[in-house]
Amino acid sequence: MSMTDELLGEPNARILVEALRTAEPGNPFTATSRAAGALGALTLSGRARALARELLTDVDGDPERLTAIVDRALQLPDFEGWILWPAGLGVAWSSVRAGSPEAFDAGMEALRALTPRMTSEFAIRPMLLHDLDRSLAHLTAWTADPDRHVRRLASEGSRPLLPWAERIPALVADPAPTRAILDALYDDPEESVRRSVANHLNDHSRAHPAFAVAAARGWREAGGDHVDRTARHALRTLVKRGDPDALELLGFPPARVAVSPLELSRDPVPAGGSVRFRSRIENLGEQPARLVIDYVLTFPGARGTERSKVFKIAQRSLEPGEHTLVEMSHSFRPITTRRYYPGHYALALQINGVAHERARFTVAEEE
Repeated sequence: MSMTDELLGEPNARILVEALRTAEPGNPFTATSRAAGALGALTLSGRARALARELLTDVDGDPERLTAIVDRALQLPDFEGWILWPAGLGVAWSSVRAGSPEAFDAGMEALRALTPRMTSEFAIRPMLLHDLDRSLAHLTAWTADPDRHVRRLASEGSRPLLPWAERIPALVADPAPTRAILDALYDDPEESVRRSVANHLNDHSRAHPAFAVAAARGWREAGGDHVDRTARHALRTLVKRGDPDALELLGFPPARVAVSPLELSRDPVPAGGSVRFRSRIENLGEQPARLVIDYVLTFPGARGTERSKVFKIAQRSLEPGEHTLVEMSHSFRPITTRRYYPGHYALALQINGVAHERARFTVAEEE
């Protein structure tokens, strides 16, 4: 069974239909039932949208009627999990289409009520697209909610680059509107909330590095039990990019080091094989050096263009004159997110954001 079928296949869609029928007796939810039997060719998000569209047909697009159905369905133990994505999406669409502030606010509250059973982070996106300011007012208030799922929704639902979700162009262009949410939650007692905050700021860091560093600096100045870990996770993309301000903030200023040429265990590397590499790093400075050590793999893309990716190795501290040995292995076995093509490759250590001498090699074609 595929992940899509497991999360929102016909059996789960039938549970949704039965819950809706129980919540509004006498309504057969014919359109939703028909959609439940025709999900096979659709993606996960496509299935959620198809079920939500037909759910609106079955309630005549009435937002008050739908939010009342959802409220009653929440009394049922089976009304949980991924079936709440289409239910929440139907609530969002009907609330937006109603066009009144009252319907909008009621829809937001319905999504808040759903999220302890299954996050409304996907369903809330149409609300953000329709009225960003009004949506963010709700989300900001939710940062003080006693339920950790609702607090997480405040951050996750407004992430600019949330996977599987609609983009919010205004938040991609300008990170400032969600700063208050992140500042309220960066030291939340729940790890899932803090991780969402870190992922949210990491999204912003891709296009707005100065904003991300300034936000993390503000957290560190304000303090907190978890601030260091949250800041490190939030700035991880900038660290891999070698952003000097992010590295300095996290305690990795420029370091004067000697790096020996990388020694490779083999060349060429057989298709699907691996290569080990090692190097010696010495602190040439007069002060102790804190090092974040990564490696950069340069490889051919599907169309022959050169690409690169940074991988983490370790963090080390060296006294003046002290050295450390770094040894690592990289596998070229195909994975779901990356395929390795035959051709010319290179490896290089990256220390506190500075890439050092490349070691070149080839990966052979499959026999």
